[in-house]
Amino acid sequence: MTHRAEALARTIIGIIGNIISFSLFISPTPTFWRIIQKKSTEEFHPYPYLASVMNCVFWIFYGIPVVHPDSVLVVTINSIGLALELIYLCIFFIFTNKKNRITILLFLVSEIVFLAVIATITLLCFHTHETRSMFVGIICDIFGIIMYASPLSIVRKVFKTKSVEFLPFWLCLAGFANGVVWFTYAFLKTFDPYIATGNGIGAILGFIQLCVYINFSCCRKTTLEGVKPSEVQLQKTEPDWTPSAPPINQLYGEANAIDGNDKKVIGMNHGNTID
Repeated sequence: MTHRAEALARTIIGIIGNIISFSLFISPTPTFWRIIQKKSTEEFHPYPYLASVMNCVFWIFYGIPVVHPDSVLVVTINSIGLALELIYLCIFFIFTNKKNRITILLFLVSEIVFLAVIATITLLCFHTHETRSMFVGIICDIFGIIMYASPLSIVRKVFKTKSVEFLPFWLCLAGFANGVVWFTYAFLKTFDPYIATGNGIGAILGFIQLCVYINFSCCRKTTLEGVKPSEVQLQKTEPDWTPSAPPINQLYGEANAIDGNDKKVIGMNHGNTID
């Protein structure tokens, strides 16, 4: 493959990666629509969105020309992702409890401080693109893996409850597809070990999450189908032995009848009285 063909293939794969990454970033939309409707975050965790914010921030920093030139597509998609993740966190912050609000604020402040420290070290201590790319790329890989692994924070609950209600399917699927595409992108034109490492591990983690979702989703269907209709009918037709009181009009009717009989008896007694 010629240099021009490799560059073209890299651009095409990068555009596809942007589209799939955008799908990854908008995949929590049904979750947040549910949160808005119920006005509660229920059992959902803020950690995936906090991890995504940190991941996007560092990939934007990685893609700027002074660190790693020729990475426009990396910067554009992560800028969009950062904006969306901050919107999600705002919604989460509004409808969650006090403990989660404190967690969100502490994480965001820590992320800003950490970014400032890393940016200062990168620009002052490293003076070539190679060394800067290596230093920032390693940090990007760490936070990228954390982002891909963050949905696993709810897997313990999935195993405990045998329910995938709070494990978002589209987030798992988009994470897997995103990892695969960007892993492929890293091998085109010039090999980028940092994009390859983080997204390769991310693809594996996404695959594991999909397996967990499919497994417990199928288990639930099997459990529901295992309930026999006859058992349901027996439950519905079970006789109710609770005594019920007669209607109030019936009571009044019986009372009037008794009163009328009493009057007849009194009248007969008066008619048979001897003067």
